[in-house]
Amino acid sequence: MRHVMVNGLPGKMATEVARLISRSNGFVLVDHCLTGEEIKEKSLRVDDKMVELVRPLQRGGLVDLTKENKQWPFLAVDFSHPNAVNDNAGFYCENKLPFVMGTTGGNRDLLVETVRRSEICAVIAPNMASQIVALQAMIEYGAKNFPGSFEGFKLRIVESHQKGKVDTSGTAKAMVKQFNSLGMQFDVKDIEMVREPHAQLLRMGVSEKHLDGHGYHTYDFVLPDGSIAFSITHNVNGRLPYAVGTLKALSFLSQKVNEGVKGKVFTMIDVLKG
Repeated sequence: MRHVMVNGLPGKMATEVARLISRSNGFVLVDHCLTGEEIKEKSLRVDDKMVELVRPLQRGGLVDLTKENKQWPFLAVDFSHPNAVNDNAGFYCENKLPFVMGTTGGNRDLLVETVRRSEICAVIAPNMASQIVALQAMIEYGAKNFPGSFEGFKLRIVESHQKGKVDTSGTAKAMVKQFNSLGMQFDVKDIEMVREPHAQLLRMGVSEKHLDGHGYHTYDFVLPDGSIAFSITHNVNGRLPYAVGTLKALSFLSQKVNEGVKGKVFTMIDVLKG
């Protein structure tokens, strides 16, 4: 049984993952976690466990607390804020805490380099939903084996997430690179973000009950003369598919820790391949 600290509580994604971990057979939820300075709550109940929320300025004593509670060593899961990505990753690496990074944003090159210079390994992925990752892998296969095959096509990417998601979808950003390889000229800054609930209802077709938790993506590419048009859409309602994928990533990471792997970054595609 491995202990897992879920950082980013009381955020909704972190909460969903924490609940799954608390109900799993292979993991035990650590009763402390990192949170943002702006969070007012001091603790949060996850099923039958109270989890203490630790602010950035107090996290220096976090390791000692977990050792006192016999919850060390542990794996970390990060669903915090984009601004905290690199700082949190530095903390994990300094304290030899293998981690799954589900938070998007931050300096991604620095994030990867931080792990590679460390004595731990990590799973870093902008999307934890296994089926979406499999679709990405298919597009990547096409980009590698049929480069330039869609040259001249005009691409449009629209993504919709709950209003509280402040950054552009990491999944959409990752897809841009593959579409570029296929011959389509497109820049990440041209991704259309939809965060306004009224537009999500009418334009994107999101149901009202999923306004506070969804991930809708549409990739349309067409020849300028209109003779050929393609559209790829993947819509996720709720957060459960991402949470289930996160547990798969934790199981994979646990295996790599047992193997003594250090200084290596894995993706969700690595997780799917096993």
